[in-house]
Amino acid sequence: MSNDLILSNARIVLDDEVVHGSVRVRDGEITDVAGGPTTAAGSQDVEGDYLLPGLVELHTDNLEKHLTPRPKVRWPVTPALMAHDTDVAAAGITTVFDALRVGDTSEAYGLAERLRDILGHIHDAQKHGILRADHLIHLRCEIGGDDAAEMFDEFHGDPLVRLASIMDHTPGQRQFRNIEHWTVYYKGKHGLDDAGIAALIAERKERQARNADRNRDAIVAVCRERDLVLASHDDTTPGHIDEAVEMGATISEFPTTVEAASAARDRRLGTIAGAPNVVRGGSHSGNVAALELAERGLLDALSSDYVPASLMHSAFIMHERLEMSLPDAVNRVARNPARMVGLDDRGEIAAGRRADMVRVDNRVGVPVVRQVWRQGQRVV
Repeated sequence: MSNDLILSNARIVLDDEVVHGSVRVRDGEITDVAGGPTTAAGSQDVEGDYLLPGLVELHTDNLEKHLTPRPKVRWPVTPALMAHDTDVAAAGITTVFDALRVGDTSEAYGLAERLRDILGHIHDAQKHGILRADHLIHLRCEIGGDDAAEMFDEFHGDPLVRLASIMDHTPGQRQFRNIEHWTVYYKGKHGLDDAGIAALIAERKERQARNADRNRDAIVAVCRERDLVLASHDDTTPGHIDEAVEMGATISEFPTTVEAASAARDRRLGTIAGAPNVVRGGSHSGNVAALELAERGLLDALSSDYVPASLMHSAFIMHERLEMSLPDAVNRVARNPARMVGLDDRGEIAAGRRADMVRVDNRVGVPVVRQVWRQGQRVV
């Protein structure tokens, strides 16, 4: 049975222009985008609001926040997943890569068992149709962890896994090359005193020296064999970009300096920065501002990272503060991230694409998500 949807009187954000008109959907796919008014029976008037493609999120830790809402508190997986799903869908995100860690860098082992449980619940939730957004998996591989390669070997074959990233959050490395920034972050996270921090730094450095090279080599080999999309993370120097290219990475996540982002552009790696960085006006850990990267033409996509609502907000901020066209800004949160991971069926409003769309009211100066459709079905 066909499923027709006609949205009219919309400011439709296409990949290169904004047109006032209507969108017709059948069986979950956009069949026509037309300018001007429509008198088609059954059409829904969106009252001149913007109609954007559903946003595509490649790296969010939001699920982990719901799974562990307080230190040492573990929430049941399905309720946590549903709360996370509600967050992202209400933010206009219709495709989300849940970023789940492999590689335990603490003494509290059991990460593999929990990841196995989480993946099982995501599959069950997808099967029963209880999720609003389309959920895929990003395995973020902490290569200093004793078990990173072993965990990756167990989980990379899951059909939901479409992206992997190589990470090293050891103090003195990459994002935390300034150990003072690492110390401030982890003092707040773990409530440690100076002696505790010193002991943790020593332990993390020893573990990284023991594990990083072998884990990286093993994970990269599997990604090449499976043709799995690979990202580097927190690149700080042009040398890090050279390493990423050698690994076969096609994405540089959260480059921390202009130099690294510029090298990524020169070496044809797509760049992703944090949407919270855009909303806050700078990095919370002292790294380059995402708006500066955008101004320099060094920003391809954004990720909401730890605040789902920041993705939509950041697109409108770039449009307003940088005089970037709205289509260019929206491409960085929809079309571009979709293309980075080979999802060519979504990320833009065009005939033949999935009917993933978001109605947005921007009259109060902050984008307000009014309605969301995934494959033509309203989910918000």
